[in-house]
Amino acid sequence: MADQCCAGKSGKTVLNDPKWRRVLWFALIINAAMFGVEIVAGVAADSRALQADALDFLGDSANYAISLGVAGMALTWRARAALLKAGTMLAFGLWVFGSAVWGFVSGSAPHAETMGMIGALALAANVAVALILYRYRTGDANMRSVWICSRNDAIGNIAVMGAALGVFGTGRSWPDLAVAAIMAALAIWGSIEVFRQARGELAATPA
Repeated sequence: MADQCCAGKSGKTVLNDPKWRRVLWFALIINAAMFGVEIVAGVAADSRALQADALDFLGDSANYAISLGVAGMALTWRARAALLKAGTMLAFGLWVFGSAVWGFVSGSAPHAETMGMIGALALAANVAVALILYRYRTGDANMRSVWICSRNDAIGNIAVMGAALGVFGTGRSWPDLAVAAIMAALAIWGSIEVFRQARGELAATPA
């Protein structure tokens, strides 16, 4: 189908294109590096939003690794991999939402300056990844899940920076916790999008 593959002069689909694999490797390396940076900063700054974003980077790294593993396989296997990734996105969303609720109950004291600086660095990383993935946003469920992850990450980073301003301006933790809850909602909604498309692809593929 035209919206699921892009045939080149050699007749290979974009899934077998070395450019697609290089894009995934770039995204994997960037996300793995940012996970390490953000988890340390999130714990040091006592920021639920930064910790949530760090775990999102970790989940995305795993998702990119899965995409690399199934890139040359049949649509059925790619759709099954997308279902697995939808499950991880859903689990991440539920965990972040629970963490935000716990933060409201137990209280926290996030460090706004650290949140702002790390949020800006994460935004730059995610925008770079999203730009190189943009051309693949209308592919199959597996490709779309990669794009949705990057899109949600960039939105989440902007929200983290907004939370940093809110914490700095109010001296309270609720902006940090509110952003963590928004990130949870994005992950849950993204998982639903990927799940629906993957199920449709499986239903349309002969057994």
